[in-house]
Amino acid sequence: MSGLPRYGKIIAGLTAAFVLFTGGWFLANQWSGRPYQVVTQSPGTGGEAAQSQAAAEPAGEERPDSLMEGETININTADVYDLQRLPGIGEKRAQSILEYREEHGPFQTVDELDHVSGIGQGILDGLREYATVE
Repeated sequence: MSGLPRYGKIIAGLTAAFVLFTGGWFLANQWSGRPYQVVTQSPGTGGEAAQSQAAAEPAGEERPDSLMEGETININTADVYDLQRLPGIGEKRAQSILEYREEHGPFQTVDELDHVSGIGQGILDGLREYATVE
C-alpha cells in the first residue's frame, strides 16, 4: 500500500470502512434474536387445541386476513372479523350478516345469505365452499 498515492489510500480506507460498517450492520440484524411463532390447527378441531392457540397468541397479534386451505367459517357463530375473511365479504357486508342474524335468528343453510342486503348470487357462489352452518 506504500506505492499508492495519497488519494488512492483515502479511497481504499473509505472502502474498507464501508465494508466493515455494512457487514457489521448486516450481522447485527441477523443475530437480533427476534422470536417467531408458528401455530397450526386442523379445521374442525376445538377445545384444548383452540385454547392453546389463544394462549400462545401474543397480545396485539393479528389474525390472518384470508382463509387457510380447507378452512370453513360457521356463519352462525362468526364475528365481523371472521366473516370478512370470506371471499367477497367486506366490513359492510359482514356487519349486514350480523344484523340479519340478530333479527332473523341463525341461518339454516348457506343459501340464506342471499337474503342479506348486498349479497347476490355471484358472491354466494364464491363463498359456498368456505361458509358453513353448524
